[in-house]
Amino acid sequence: MADWIHQIHQVVWGPWLLVLFLGTGLYLTVRSRGFQVRGIALWMKSTAGTLLSGEGTGAGQEKISQIQTACTALAATVGTGNIVGVATALTAGGPGAVFWMWVSAMIGMMTAYGETWLGLRHRIRNWEGRWLCGPMVTLRAGANLPVLAGAYSIFCVLASLGMGSMVQANSLAEAAEFAWGLPRELCGFLVVILTAAVITGGTGRIARTAGRLVPWSAGVYLAASLAVLFLCRRQIPAVLGNIISAAFCPEGAARSLAGGAAGWGMKSAVQYGVARGVFSNEAGLGSLAILHGTAEDGRPEIQGMWAVFEVFFDTILVCSVTALVILCAASERGFPLENGASLAARSFSEFLGKPGEYAAALSMMLFAFATIIAWYYMGRQAAEYLAGERRWTVLCYLAAYLSAAYLGCIARLELVWELSDIINGLMALPNLAAVLLLAGQIRYPSVKKDTCLGGQKRKAIGR
Repeated sequence: MADWIHQIHQVVWGPWLLVLFLGTGLYLTVRSRGFQVRGIALWMKSTAGTLLSGEGTGAGQEKISQIQTACTALAATVGTGNIVGVATALTAGGPGAVFWMWVSAMIGMMTAYGETWLGLRHRIRNWEGRWLCGPMVTLRAGANLPVLAGAYSIFCVLASLGMGSMVQANSLAEAAEFAWGLPRELCGFLVVILTAAVITGGTGRIARTAGRLVPWSAGVYLAASLAVLFLCRRQIPAVLGNIISAAFCPEGAARSLAGGAAGWGMKSAVQYGVARGVFSNEAGLGSLAILHGTAEDGRPEIQGMWAVFEVFFDTILVCSVTALVILCAASERGFPLENGASLAARSFSEFLGKPGEYAAALSMMLFAFATIIAWYYMGRQAAEYLAGERRWTVLCYLAAYLSAAYLGCIARLELVWELSDIINGLMALPNLAAVLLLAGQIRYPSVKKDTCLGGQKRKAIGR
């Protein structure tokens, strides 16, 4: 079974899919004239800048503000992939995988912008009067490809039950068991109860909960990570150099930071770096378009810039910090890059002791729970598109989602990462097709000094 799944993974995540991901991002980068770089001051001011000024927070009880939407999207992307996913990328692809995660993120910023822009452009109201948004709507309404729209919806539902519910719940239960000895059955029961309490409250409650969880989880994790990096700061220059050199090393020539031959090569670094980068920031999967469609006051260019910021925050910041913590700790203490699931926990415990273990476990639990509630919304949107606008659709999907969460807590998911990668790859295909077919519709903000589209000064949108 394991060999069969691994072979499917190798086919799905072969060179052709990597070329498609990177090629789509490069194509949009060229069309936008490198907006993610030349427009960095604009999209940072229009996103992170509004967090300080308080703009975009005026939504009511039922309406979703831009910032709440962004936090929900961050909740979906900043999950266990930022910790366990990075660790498994390092064990499978070596330090060079980190470099290719950066490359995929920089290019993926424009893929995230494009898919989000198109999603907002073609969104429609569902049977409850709420927005239905995402690649399935874009493919049907924008590209007139209902078959691909249905395929995307199927893959999205499967991804939500697997990656969004089961995978995250499994990581949450492992963290709780490791740090506090909480029985998995009890953890599963608590996860189901808490998840149901949030998601049955509607989109507004999901957004508000995500808005509270994301700052706390990210804050705790980044604080613990910075403490570790400070304690082994002498290793940072060497680690950064190793990341760059290992990214282009000949096959089999890479060596672990602990000094032993690792057998990593450029092929593995690229494959696992891009795959884990996509798993983490979800650029190219179309999920960001689904989440940003909830914003009542959402405009394509604003939500697109939020998507750019989310990829930056998720991969360039959080994933990079995780990688540096693991590589610096391994270099300082001399342990090998193996057993990816426990690498991060060991790195924190080596320098911070039990408090470090607790901080890492708490962060992972908060990350995982935030991802669970955010992915429910995405899967529900896809299920509604497939089965029609009926209440039984929501109830059936709710039961399946909570069941998957419980099973994820009590099961030992040995092949979970490869299965999730396979579904991610299949989910990306229809979405990338929509982005490429409709790329001519996408418009990009004008990059001008002292212009902030999120505030009072707004300029016309154009190429």
